Amino acid sequence: LAEESPDSAYHSHGSSLEEEAAERMDDEEQERLLSYWQSVGRGHQVDVPRDMAEPIQQLTRNNNPQERQSIPFTLIQRKEKLGDLLYEKRHYGKAKWACIKMKEKQYEQSICLGFMKLMRYICEQNSSGLYLGITVPIVTIVHTNEAHSAMTQAVTVAYYLPEVLQDEPPHPFDSDIIIEEWPATIVYSRSFRGITNEDSIMREINLLAAILESPELCLRDTFIIAGYTNPAAANRHNEIWFLQRP
Repeated sequence: LAEESPDSAYHSHGSSLEEEAAERMDDEEQERLLSYWQSVGRGHQVDVPRDMAEPIQQLTRNNNPQERQSIPFTLIQRKEKLGDLLYEKRHYGKAKWACIKMKEKQYEQSICLGFMKLMRYICEQNSSGLYLGITVPIVTIVHTNEAHSAMTQAVTVAYYLPEVLQDEPPHPFDSDIIIEEWPATIVYSRSFRGITNEDSIMREINLLAAILESPELCLRDTFIIAGYTNPAAANRHNEIWFLQRP
């Protein structure tokens, strides 16, 4: 057997040291991100389990704005007043979504736990074994009573499947996640920032209802909260969507 030269021995040893250092940095990043999410989770009374470390890291690394796919829509109308945008009327086409129904005590708990389950599906826990890619917004369907004075506990958190996966969506490993096809819809959308909870959502629903010329054209008890930033962000960019009756 040929003897290994000191030079090649150094290189092989050096590259293994580099790999070890990279792995250590990888582990440190995972720990840092996990502990950040865990501290945010505690603020929402949500326990972020250790098995979320890898999906959180994967999502964070792929979370460049240019990596995200926006859900396609056609703008029908922009309603403005004194230069301020009051709302947009949009048309969203028929599409497939990965959906999970949640019914925690608080809205924030439901969206955090629902989002974590969808993250696992997006981050390789699916029949393709691939990272599926982030689409924005992540949406939550909420229901209220007719008077718009209270929300029901049950919500549905949903992820729009990227265009390339619309025809054949990968199957989720989590049996709680259902792939649904939603019909084409006309949406009235108004932007707002900050946290989303029962109070802020009811306020935004009543605000948009007061601005719309014909709110009776929309569903009275079903609304969508569209989130453009993850639930861990402090100053979130959100929209409230009213759905036009079919």
